Amino acid sequence: MLSSLRKPPGKELELARVLVVDDDVASRLTLQTVLEAGGYCVDSAASAAEAVGKLDERQYELVLSDLQMESPEAGLKVLAHARLMDYKPATAILTKYQTQTPDTRRPVFIEPQDLPGLLSKVADLISQRAARIVNRQLRQA
Repeated sequence: MLSSLRKPPGKELELARVLVVDDDVASRLTLQTVLEAGGYCVDSAASAAEAVGKLDERQYELVLSDLQMESPEAGLKVLAHARLMDYKPATAILTKYQTQTPDTRRPVFIEPQDLPGLLSKVADLISQRAARIVNRQLRQA
């Protein structure tokens, strides 16, 4: 009976891929662990340069980046590069500071210390990206 439940070769479950970019090792590993426990496939980068390389090598559904790393604008550079990718990942800024709910034209801020909120926002961002892709495909058809 167990063999009938196995997926055929090549039909493994595809998890949403998330890139976490943060120069703080503890924050990066904590986020990676929480997101993996939440069912996501997570890659991480410790710098903007490393993140840009990963964005060029593989596709991500979501890019979460700390704002200030090796320079004050490093996180914005990562998100700008992500938005230029053909596959258009969702993007969000990681912040340790309380923020107001932004409108849709402004960057999305995620507070990593709010774990239930973090997982909820990640799921929302990935589903919104999927809806945009479907809408774009329907308009092109």
